[in-house]
Amino acid sequence: MTPEDKPGLASPSGHDGIPAASTQLKSRERDEDRPTRKPLDLWDRIRLFLLFVGAWFLLLWASMAQFDPAISSRQAFNQTLRGYWWLLALAGLELIRQAHYLVSEHWGRWHKAWTGIFTKVDKRTGGMNDWTRYRISRVLKLLFILAIIDLALAKIYHLPPATALIQLPIAIVKALPFAFQLAFGFFFIVFQFVGLFWFLSRGGVDVYMPDDIKTRFTDVKGQDAVLKRVGENIIFLEDPESIEKRGGYVPGGIVLWGPPGTGKTLMAQAVAGETSRPFVFVEPGSFINMFFGVGILKVKGLYRKLRKLALRHGGVIVFFDEADSLGNRGSAGTGGFNMETALSPWTAKGCNGMAYLSRESAVMLFRESLPASEVGEPGRMVDRVIAGMGMGGGGMGTLQSLLAEMSGLKKPRGFFNRVVRRILGMRPKPPPKYRILHIFATNQPGVLDEAMLRPGRIDRIYKVGYPHLEGRTATFVYYLAKVQHELTDEQITKLATITPYASGALIKDTVNEALVIAIRDGRDTITWRDIIKAKQLKEHGLPDDHEYIERERHAVAVHEACHAVVAYRLRKHAVIDVATIERRGDVGGFVSSIPPEDQFVEWRSERDIDIMTFLASLAGERLFFDGDHSTGVGGDMRGATTIATQMLAYYAMGDTIAARSVTLGGMRGGQAIETGSDRGLFDTEFGKQVDAKLTQLYDETYQLLADNRAEVLAVAHALETHKTITGEDVAAIVDGGTGSLIDGRSYRDPVFRHELERYHDAAAKAHREHSGVDSSMPMPMPPPPRAALPPEPNGHGSEPVPAGSSERQPIAPRPDGDGPATAR
Repeated sequence: MTPEDKPGLASPSGHDGIPAASTQLKSRERDEDRPTRKPLDLWDRIRLFLLFVGAWFLLLWASMAQFDPAISSRQAFNQTLRGYWWLLALAGLELIRQAHYLVSEHWGRWHKAWTGIFTKVDKRTGGMNDWTRYRISRVLKLLFILAIIDLALAKIYHLPPATALIQLPIAIVKALPFAFQLAFGFFFIVFQFVGLFWFLSRGGVDVYMPDDIKTRFTDVKGQDAVLKRVGENIIFLEDPESIEKRGGYVPGGIVLWGPPGTGKTLMAQAVAGETSRPFVFVEPGSFINMFFGVGILKVKGLYRKLRKLALRHGGVIVFFDEADSLGNRGSAGTGGFNMETALSPWTAKGCNGMAYLSRESAVMLFRESLPASEVGEPGRMVDRVIAGMGMGGGGMGTLQSLLAEMSGLKKPRGFFNRVVRRILGMRPKPPPKYRILHIFATNQPGVLDEAMLRPGRIDRIYKVGYPHLEGRTATFVYYLAKVQHELTDEQITKLATITPYASGALIKDTVNEALVIAIRDGRDTITWRDIIKAKQLKEHGLPDDHEYIERERHAVAVHEACHAVVAYRLRKHAVIDVATIERRGDVGGFVSSIPPEDQFVEWRSERDIDIMTFLASLAGERLFFDGDHSTGVGGDMRGATTIATQMLAYYAMGDTIAARSVTLGGMRGGQAIETGSDRGLFDTEFGKQVDAKLTQLYDETYQLLADNRAEVLAVAHALETHKTITGEDVAAIVDGGTGSLIDGRSYRDPVFRHELERYHDAAAKAHREHSGVDSSMPMPMPPPPRAALPPEPNGHGSEPVPAGSSERQPIAPRPDGDGPATAR
């Protein structure tokens, strides 16, 4: 074969058989672009003709082979011709068909005329409604099957075709005994499996019609930007021509991802309420089965239902909740990254710790604590995935079946469309446009399979994050409007400010908890104090019913007061939300802070203050207990050391600029372990720089606490008296103002301050001697009457919070230290 004869290749040009650089591949000509029909192979041309003629001659041979001398060869020929003339008729039709094909292969005008006829027919039927055409095709198929049965009965009973169909019920009744005997053994074995798989393939799919759901977009608060984009997809589904006539296509898939409780499912319910198309709710967990293949059957059954709904109503929306259980090929080795669980070594048996850090700093501390084998470059954790033997996504093949149904080959559907049209020389019709909008909701987008997320299957990915200040305010207003309350607009705005990263579900639950508190007190109206108690309960949990011994209660209070005073005096990038000495499990007490602004990066000065807030526990205990300190400072020391190391090693926040790779330790089984790398670290010059940094900040912290000794003892007294105080109360005590619970003017009295010193000396003596405190705790004198001042909107009680602030998540309070359960 010459190069010119090879299809799809340009003829080479050049010398010695070397093609020129300009040689390019040619595209193969499409069938519709050919002036004549594509030629058939010889076997394809004669196979049906040979089948019909061969079958007739086989019947003729069988008739002649009968051992009846009365029948001659001519009689056998005539008998076969009369009995099986239709085989020769089919052979004649096949001969005519092949002659038609042969002419079409050599005469362009003949081919064009015939294809024009079929094109007109397709255009005529193509203008019909998809659902109407579908129902008409079903009727025609049924009539065709009945016609075949009628001809068969006419041949068997030697009746005219017009009356032969009447014999069908009679034939069925006569054949029933034998049919039952034959089928009994088969169905007895098969039915149990068929029934089992059929029942297992049911369920997990609920269909809602447009008027079944009352939720609307107005019921979704705090997610206006995402809601607008989702509504845009609904518009395209309702009016597909608005984008298709411009050359585009209706987006087929949306992923809504974000933390739990932010409104993903509620948004999907609102979509179901707003649209005029059916809404199908799918629970991916129902696709997980112990038998292979059941998940595939469920997927195929689901999309069979979706296609029918799409044809009937012009479109359909399908929502997959918790899509990460279906849309992944494997499972994470630890079941996903959970910050609250992962940080358990830092939160065990101590106080504060992560409460002073931003979310980013807390994640950094956790990753730094991982063993070197589980950590890649700084700030990036190596993925750990177990293959799961290919059973990710609900079972073997379930995810693959889902991907194929979402946007697989647009294959023709139906027996007549695929087979009969080909026999008649017509191309199968492409399937109609099934306008199916997929909506997936997940809080673990990282485990979704990449093939699912590719454009064409998932066209848009939206983060449904924590609402901003305006969104939180609107959400509080929405849920508070359902109950009786006394909160003013200013208080609602303040409540939204001090609950950064509160999800819609948490806000709803907080309002409901506040109502429970009010009912418990015999009231129907929610007050400001009720909503604050509910907020603290939801964020920090229920305190234990535990009472400290008096000297340890004082030590815990001084410990937390040192954290609180240093944080109040220095930290401007986060304000105190609550301080408490109430015990919660292994947590002896904590000081929780919230950020007043949505800040993207952190600065060196802020990190220095974070370290000083960590070091306040060590410096304060040494200052107030004659150089002694408890094991409760262990967590604070680890946090301060890690932050200082990160500052100097990675962020050029020291005397050097070069970045270093440093690992201080790791975790195993939820407990901190040593890898040995930290032992050598502090023997190096870099380790000495870290230690010098910590020593410098420790000295500054010690001096700050010494200068604010009276304020520390005053805050400690308030903690011992009330157990839990707010940031406003801390500000009132330090500045001599009024807070939500405490009037700080009493702590300005020199006599009372002297009493606090005397009581502290007695508690310190009891600590040294392990004895009881030989002095009673003093109580302040009531301050002179003064007009009540409204609480300020920030934790310091001095400056208003800017509008639109407080967008970062509050750091969950946690203990520090690795001492016994009573350590702070």
